[in-house]
Amino acid sequence: MSKLHFTTKHANEAGVQRSWYVVDATNQTVGRMCARIASVLRGKNKAYFTPHVDCGDFVIVINADKVKFTGNKLDEKVYINFSGYPGGKKETVASDMLTRRPEVVIERAVKGMLPKNRLGRKMYKKLFVYAGSEHPHTAQHPQPLITKK
Repeated sequence: MSKLHFTTKHANEAGVQRSWYVVDATNQTVGRMCARIASVLRGKNKAYFTPHVDCGDFVIVINADKVKFTGNKLDEKVYINFSGYPGGKKETVASDMLTRRPEVVIERAVKGMLPKNRLGRKMYKKLFVYAGSEHPHTAQHPQPLITKK
């Protein structure tokens, strides 16, 4: 007897194969690069992508200090931190943030593109950003991730 219906196979944590990728952020646009990184962290590049399972890969970003903004965003984009106390709002322009803490620029951009729940926080932990060209993850043998066409 032939089967007229098939069951859908869903991914689970045990069957996920995780890879390590390295991204060189030199002269890359922040938004376009971070959108590609968020997609890989989420696992959307895999055939067995399942929204409720963390099936993404690890991503290492190097040369975060050499990333570029388009238009006037370098002078006009403002990062806001609020401590919760009256008068505790701090604003930092993107150019200042890029000189003082370049990792935060990429981390905040990617975090905003991930789901806002426990699964998104778990995906975010697989992102490693470094300002220089050196990283301590050479033992994982990361492959280059092409973000620019």
